[in-house]
Amino acid sequence: MTTPQPAAAAPAPPRWAVRAARIAAVTALPAGLWRLGLVLGWHGGYTDAGYHAVGFTGWDAVWPVTLSLLTEGLALLTLGLVRPWGTVPPRWIPFLGGRPVNPRAVVIAASLGATGLIALWTPFAAWWAVPHPNMTPLGHLAVGFLYLPAVAWGPLLAAVTVSYHRRHRAAAAES
Repeated sequence: MTTPQPAAAAPAPPRWAVRAARIAAVTALPAGLWRLGLVLGWHGGYTDAGYHAVGFTGWDAVWPVTLSLLTEGLALLTLGLVRPWGTVPPRWIPFLGGRPVNPRAVVIAASLGATGLIALWTPFAAWWAVPHPNMTPLGHLAVGFLYLPAVAWGPLLAAVTVSYHRRHRAAAAES
């Protein structure tokens, strides 16, 4: 039995798109590592009172861990826009594995994701303009820098999505 293949293979992604996808894949990592550190007991820039007021122990630790894993997992999906598994997922993936994906659905999902990320993370570019009384001055500065890469995630995803769309549109036109 043969694996169904798309009508025409999309051209290879441009080098800039591969680089942008790789950078996008790690933009959530600094903030995620910071959150995991908080769960492990590191105050991460909070004052003692601020750290204990937020609470990162017991069941309160589930949310930061889940958020860190989820955001990094979603960031890694950006790589699918420049890798073969973004066109035909591996067989081990339930319901999708081994079958070509609809490039239009991928572009719509990635475009919505980029729009949401831009709306969500852009305010963090102004992190330093907002007072954070539960943080030390150095902690406030450090957290701002740890979240700053996430501001680039949405625009990078948008650029890689445009590249994916152009490549798959060209492949569809050839067939």
